[in-house]
Amino acid sequence: MFYFVEVIVPLALNPTFTYQVSQTEFEFIQVGMRVAVPFGKNKVYTAVVIDKHHNQPEMYQAKEIHEIIDLRPVVTAQQIDLWRWVADYYMCTIGEVYKAAMPSRLLLESETLIQWNEKAVIAIDDLDDSEYLLYEAMQTQAILKVDEIISILNKKKVFPVINSLLAKGAIVLQEELVEKYKPKQIRYVRIAENFLGDNGLGALMEAVGKSEKQRALVMKYFQLNAVQKRPVSVKQLVEETETSNAIVKALIEKNIFEEYYLNHDRVVFNDASQDVIALSDEQSKALWEIEQHFEQKDVVLLQGVTASGKTEVYIKLIEQYLAQEGQVLFLLPEIGLSAQLVTRLTNYFGNQVAVYHSRYSHNERLEVWDQVLYQSEKAKVVIGTRLSVFLPFRDLRLVVIDEEQEANYKQNEPAPRYHGRDVGIVLATQHKAKVLMGSATPSLESYYNATQHKYGLVQLKKRYSNVMLPDIVLVDIKDKYKRKQMTGHFSDFLINEINMALSLEEQVILFQNRRGFSPVVECMTCGAVPECPHCDVSLTYHKYKNELCCHYCGFVLPMPKQCFRCHSVDLNTKGFGTEQVEEELKTLFPNKRIARMDQDTTKGKYGYEKLIEAFESRQIDILIGTQMLAKGFDFDNVNLVGIMNADNALHFPDFRAHERAYQMMTQIAGRAGRKEKKGKVVVQTFNPYHNIIQQFTNYDYEGMYKEQMYDRYNFKYPPFYRLVRLTLKHKDFAKLKEGSFWLYNNLKEQLGVPVLGPEEPAINRIRNQYIRVILIKIPQQVPLLKTKGNINKILKSFEAIGAYRSIKVVANVDFY
Repeated sequence: MFYFVEVIVPLALNPTFTYQVSQTEFEFIQVGMRVAVPFGKNKVYTAVVIDKHHNQPEMYQAKEIHEIIDLRPVVTAQQIDLWRWVADYYMCTIGEVYKAAMPSRLLLESETLIQWNEKAVIAIDDLDDSEYLLYEAMQTQAILKVDEIISILNKKKVFPVINSLLAKGAIVLQEELVEKYKPKQIRYVRIAENFLGDNGLGALMEAVGKSEKQRALVMKYFQLNAVQKRPVSVKQLVEETETSNAIVKALIEKNIFEEYYLNHDRVVFNDASQDVIALSDEQSKALWEIEQHFEQKDVVLLQGVTASGKTEVYIKLIEQYLAQEGQVLFLLPEIGLSAQLVTRLTNYFGNQVAVYHSRYSHNERLEVWDQVLYQSEKAKVVIGTRLSVFLPFRDLRLVVIDEEQEANYKQNEPAPRYHGRDVGIVLATQHKAKVLMGSATPSLESYYNATQHKYGLVQLKKRYSNVMLPDIVLVDIKDKYKRKQMTGHFSDFLINEINMALSLEEQVILFQNRRGFSPVVECMTCGAVPECPHCDVSLTYHKYKNELCCHYCGFVLPMPKQCFRCHSVDLNTKGFGTEQVEEELKTLFPNKRIARMDQDTTKGKYGYEKLIEAFESRQIDILIGTQMLAKGFDFDNVNLVGIMNADNALHFPDFRAHERAYQMMTQIAGRAGRKEKKGKVVVQTFNPYHNIIQQFTNYDYEGMYKEQMYDRYNFKYPPFYRLVRLTLKHKDFAKLKEGSFWLYNNLKEQLGVPVLGPEEPAINRIRNQYIRVILIKIPQQVPLLKTKGNINKILKSFEAIGAYRSIKVVANVDFY
């Protein structure tokens, strides 16, 4: 009898692959374990086992696996089911889902680069034959790949040798993709055993000698050990005595102290410090309604105005599910929101909270993965971005999706192009868990589902403590420009309001949804505009770096002194971004502390946290920001918010443009007046009578919803139709045009649903690739899976044509 395992490899390939194993391996291997497998002629990948069977593949000869990596499964069966669903629904390969879902520390590849650690102190005699052979090879060739090591050692099972050298510190991995991660170790000391007897103290002090610093350090050790009743770290001892590591080293050399190391989690939160939260009558009623809906429905939408206290309702609900010993997932649209929320939840739940997002290091993410997999007390509540839906939950009871309307829940590049909110709901369904979605301005699709009684709907219509919603004042800047009442991009009214707020020692938030100094630099003589050589887009001027930058491919050019076409020195900037607003503010308010929050200023692991913490502690008077400032933050000293130009968001070529403009303006307005005093929002616009701006001014979500749904029904958009966007890319414009029309004609003939295109998008060339778009609209009554299956068949036929094989086609389902 033959023994086989079915595996997924982390490549953009749809089928699973069959590998042969021995009977002993077959009996040991469990679904969810990782195995190292040969792939192609000389590649090795980390695959995950999804099935065991005795069926020999018909199309190819099954290879043998190289080795089993895990002693127990690192992936659950429910995760594999979720991966399959994501691959089917979002029209991608299961290999792409596997690669995106797993922490990269768990994916070792043959491309991983290995280098000898020059700093390591290794005795050659301690190396076995294979390790010594590798050592010799690396003296002549500094860097080796895994597949080169296979050739040098002349055997397939090289991972144990690599891991052994890694453990000894003899080699380092140049890539982030390593099979094992190194636990964070803290250095501790303890008194040597020979000083622990009855006469130990006298002998100890005699051994210390006359050194005052050493005596003080030993006495501090006894004091700390008695008070905290836990191991004493070297770092703590040095800090408490204000000495150096040299004193500790001297005591270790005298055999008074023994040093040892303990593994620690990289992210540790303090114990709970906040008292029980007292809900208002409005919040208590909302919580009761949510519980009632959960008896009949699995998903509930909580629509609460800004500052209505939705987070407190979340916390009370989470508390109930933690009492049942279950796990809770709290989804956020972006990393920036996690800082404040983590503080609030850890104050209440203590060290039961774990955080999972891409700004955390690979080691930190792997620790959270293991904590969730083994149901650790340290990961009862997981706060994370869309990536968190792929964690290995075993007993998930509740999923909370905050700011559910946010486009950041949608992954666009690379595949899988999934929506975190929708996958979160499917994940909850798998675990028979409940879902609570919250927003002040729900997405039209979610609100439609609630009105159709697919979801439960609970509303919080009042702010916490009955604080009034802010007043919204529209400033017609077209009229202000005519009357010459503008200073730069600031109206006289907005300047007066800022002055008033600052005189009361209040903080101010200004919103401009464009980073950089200016989106266009233009020659005033010939009208030439510097453009990206790789993309069909003008270069954005970043003044603080004095360079022109493409926001699509990253191309950078120093700011020219003269026009590239006519050599005129009369260059001018058009439009404005957050940098220009910041510069104008420093001129208008030279003595005030001004900061900017956008993608350029929040780089780095703690970029968001530092800015938010500085603003919360009132070290910043005026904060300018892009849309990352609009969501979820709770600043108690902000009573004035200014929107620099409300028209920017209204004119995007996107059917969601008006909905998003309303949501964004409502969210940024919600940062004002969240405590006792009523806030004010100043909105600068060229078109104060635009429907969306009027609806926003009157907090008329229902009016906006009805108007947008009327348009969507007439023009065949969600939620009445499902959308699949096919994006075709190629360097040859003529070939792309020909191929896109072939694909469009076949889709139109065979699908029997509305197909639009092939259309050139607003930016029709990025990274030297021309772009065409085909949009497929699938009505509600048409079977979705069948239609997607037909689309996939047509795409396979398209790839089979030699002339079109080089055209890249990307499918994006439910694109945002």
